[in-house]
Amino acid sequence: MAFLHEELITCPYCGESITVLIDPEDIGQEYIEDCQVCCKPINFSVSSETDEEPVVFVRAENDIVY
Repeated sequence: MAFLHEELITCPYCGESITVLIDPEDIGQEYIEDCQVCCKPINFSVSSETDEEPVVFVRAENDIVY
């Protein structure tokens, strides 16, 4: 059973630090969640350098991904 991972992110819109819960089963997934402060959509990309700890990248909805 995988436990939720607590991650501190910074909203790409308002700059506020927000604590989010990441499910390790989301590794390899991308999804959108609204900022808890400004309500704008944040794109989350969850990956992993190991199979256990998720690494979270966030970006604004219109940011270009290379």
